[in-house]
Amino acid sequence: MSQNADNLQENRDSGREPIRAEVVIIGAGPCGLFQVFELGLLGISAHVVDSLKYPGGQCAELYPDKPIYDIPALPVCGAQELIDRLMQQIKPFNAQFHFGQEVTHVSKRADGRFDVVTSTGTRFDAGAVVIAAGVGSFQPRRIGLPGAEAFEGTQIHYRVRNAADFHGKRLVIFGGGDSALDWTLEFVEKAASLTLVHRRAEFRAAPASVAKMQALAASGRLRYIEGVAHALRTEGDRLIGVDVKATDGTVHSLDADHLLVFFGLHPRLGPIAEWGLELERKAIKVDTEKFQTSVPGIFAVGDINTYPGKKKLILSGFHEAALAAFGIQHYLYPEKKQFLQYTTTSPVMHRRLGVAGE
Repeated sequence: MSQNADNLQENRDSGREPIRAEVVIIGAGPCGLFQVFELGLLGISAHVVDSLKYPGGQCAELYPDKPIYDIPALPVCGAQELIDRLMQQIKPFNAQFHFGQEVTHVSKRADGRFDVVTSTGTRFDAGAVVIAAGVGSFQPRRIGLPGAEAFEGTQIHYRVRNAADFHGKRLVIFGGGDSALDWTLEFVEKAASLTLVHRRAEFRAAPASVAKMQALAASGRLRYIEGVAHALRTEGDRLIGVDVKATDGTVHSLDADHLLVFFGLHPRLGPIAEWGLELERKAIKVDTEKFQTSVPGIFAVGDINTYPGKKKLILSGFHEAALAAFGIQHYLYPEKKQFLQYTTTSPVMHRRLGVAGE
């Protein structure tokens, strides 16, 4: 990423000439990164814009240490490891990254190209646009207690950035989904103490994870309370614990160094909803030939799109990116004859990948 470190500052001045790009990809998650690769194989360059300050999208933001088991040829792969591998894979294509900014405006011109503008004033003159924005922009559902905002990011956390930071600490985890249960099982042997709080008896997590948690609670290795956060306990400018109100009305005062809150996300399309694209249930409708939206020249891959039989899997997004690349090539260069070349045998592909002569 260092080769693109100057991109943000260089283009903040909205008075500068727009950056001319063959393709602008919105989103630097797994599907956006693999889109760079598939375009690169066809000799098409890309600029990538993401609201986060680093690549990875939801993988990096929500579960960087969580294992993924359904990536072909990788029996198990950490989410951050997957992003690192994708970044390595796309190196030959010199994609330009623009982190820490949201695309706020996309409009099609009479000549078929697109005006693209970001929240920091970066402007693009783009031949085509790919939306690979996951669920769109997202915000965690917060704990909602008075005074909580002062501790968010220091003692109240909505994601785990570095698991080692919580080793040996007194932890209270809130939530009943996969994230809450996964981190409960991860930290139970590493925390000084651990309590899981969930508002009801039913969980949204994998049944096997719930069964493991219940067995640990029964053996006294963690505490489980069916209830809700009631009030923060503070001492000066430090959070020292939390009161939890159980479903039977009793209040439990829990000592805690950190609260980990996993209530899910508020997904929203944000500015995408204003770009004139045909939508269905907050997702972008696409065809399944080239994953083009209702606006020719704008394509959508990954969790942001919808079509009959859609499955929200990284694997499916990779397939969509491959077909979208050919659709983009045809949109940009309709006179160019398309034919499939294989990376194992094609000298052209070898040159583009930087492996010619190996």
